[in-house]
Formats: sequence, structure tokens, C-alpha cells
Amino acid sequence: MRIIVLMGPPGAGKGTVSNRVADRLGCLHISTGDLLREAIAQVTPIGVRAEVCIKRGELVPDDLIMALVEEQFDRRGDGGYLLDGFPRTLTQASLLDACLAARGTRVVAVIELAASAEVVLRRLGGRRICASCGAGYHSLFIPPRKPDSCDRCGGPLVQRLDDRDEAIKRRLAVYAKEMAELRPYYEERGILTVVEASGTPEQTAVGMLQALEGR
Repeated sequence: MRIIVLMGPPGAGKGTVSNRVADRLGCLHISTGDLLREAIAQVTPIGVRAEVCIKRGELVPDDLIMALVEEQFDRRGDGGYLLDGFPRTLTQASLLDACLAARGTRVVAVIELAASAEVVLRRLGGRRICASCGAGYHSLFIPPRKPDSCDRCGGPLVQRLDDRDEAIKRRLAVYAKEMAELRPYYEERGILTVVEASGTPEQTAVGMLQALEGR
């Protein structure tokens, strides 16, 4: 079982790049955010517990996140996995290590995508969604044909609360605090590589693949 961990601030392009790299490596891309949303939508036991925490404004406990990931390992078997945004804490990292050790394997590489606050603000701050149908746009990269109007249904385009500048800055601060603890954990093992992510998704993917050669 080959395990690769991908980390990076919001707006670094983890989701987009993960799919490209996972396809080329023959790995399964696992996003804990996607797994959580799926579990909640399907009203699974883990999803029910996670939703209670979210509605209370609490973080989903580390053991629930780990349980979601472990379910994927059990379901998919011994293959390659690219973990997108997990682990995010030292506790999650320890839980992952214990889980993998029980399976006779370990994390072989950790990639941290690096993008400046300016790049992140430009990427996330330009995102808009249609209030009617949920279609996504970006003022720079995927602009609508008519300003502030959805191409698909004509509905109004709005900015998510967590894509506003102050919210983005708070998210970046949280990420910096998490990484101040987590980065040394993987640096000491010599498996952490920083890849520049300010360019195009293809450029970032190439940088990741180069960093993963021989891993």
C-alpha cells in the first residue's frame, strides 16, 4: 500500500492537482472533505455523528476523520492512495501512522504545496457561485458571459462567506498554526518536499510528479 500525503493552504489547488497526479500514478485520491459530505448525505453512522458536531459549531473529532479514511482502505484494498488535506493535526498524523503500521506500511512521501497569501486571495476571492443552480465561476479564470449572471440559468452570482478576504486570512492563519506543528513531524523523517503552487495546475502537477520520483 503506497501512501502519499498532500498538504497546502486553502486555494493552493490541492483538489485539482490531486486528481491529475493520482491518475498519472494510478493512485486513489482521497479527500476527507468529500468523504465527510458523502457520509452526511448518506446518513451513515459516522455521518450522523459528524453532522451533530458541525451543527454545534465544533470540529469533527480526529477519530471520526480517521475512521472515514480507514473505511476507504478496507473497501479499496492494497493500492496507492493520495491523501488530500489529511492529516491536518499531530493527533491525526499519529492515528494514521498507527493505522498504516497495523497494515504493514507507512507514509512514503509528503508534499506541501506552497502559495503566497496574495495568490490565495486572488484565487479564492474571485470565486462566485450561482445562488439558483450552484454553478461555479471565477472572475479571472472562468468568468460568466454576463457580469454577475449565471450562464446556465441566469441566476445571480454570489460570493461564499468563507471566500471573503477576512475569512480567507483567518483560514490561512489556522493553516499556518497547524503546519507549525505538523511540518517538523515529517521533516524529521526526510519525507517532506515543498512544491511551488503559484503557477498553473499542470505546472504544479509536474512539480509534484518530479518530487515523487523514486518514492
